[in-house]
Amino acid sequence: MLYAKDFRDRARSHLGPGWTSKKWGTFAVIALIYSAIEAVVSFLGYIFYIGYIAQLIISGPFALGFAIVSTDIVRGNGNPQVQNLFGGFKNFGSAFLLNLLNGIFIFLWSLLLIIPGIIKAYAYSMSFYILRDNPEMSAGDARRASIEMMKGNKWRYFCLLFSFIGWYLLSILTLGILFFWIIPYTETAKAEFYESLKQRSLPEEIPA
Repeated sequence: MLYAKDFRDRARSHLGPGWTSKKWGTFAVIALIYSAIEAVVSFLGYIFYIGYIAQLIISGPFALGFAIVSTDIVRGNGNPQVQNLFGGFKNFGSAFLLNLLNGIFIFLWSLLLIIPGIIKAYAYSMSFYILRDNPEMSAGDARRASIEMMKGNKWRYFCLLFSFIGWYLLSILTLGILFFWIIPYTETAKAEFYESLKQRSLPEEIPA
């Protein structure tokens, strides 16, 4: 069984030797572009309130875009492409609906207590990777497939995310600059986690 350190090691090997590698640098640019878009949308939300609607509309496609970029790196499909960040908009309807469904169910479970909401967030965490591999799949089916895939794996996923906490704390000391290099690291490790679960899943449970 693979653990958090294994996924981090694999992520670093996929991104290349050192923080200045081409893959890592390009992914950092992708993270910067996404952060800039998010900042503009959030700013509009404070002024016209329309930014909140825009954020709801674009969050799903961008989540799918990150899944495309990170899985391409893990699968050795060459250097990451900036345009793939926007690749989720090619399947806009499913990506938008998946993000909306995930958000609604996480919110409803959070009404019970915060812990059930966090558990459901982990249960849905593989849904955009599944949609990336199965673009014809409905949003509901992708969410349910993620639930099946994450059974017995939510604690391992929590440990993986928690293992990056030191890097995020360090990025605060750099005024957030390091954050753009941490995003590629975490996203690639999460994609590697998905790959490991997909290989262990039965064909009838998780479509290939």
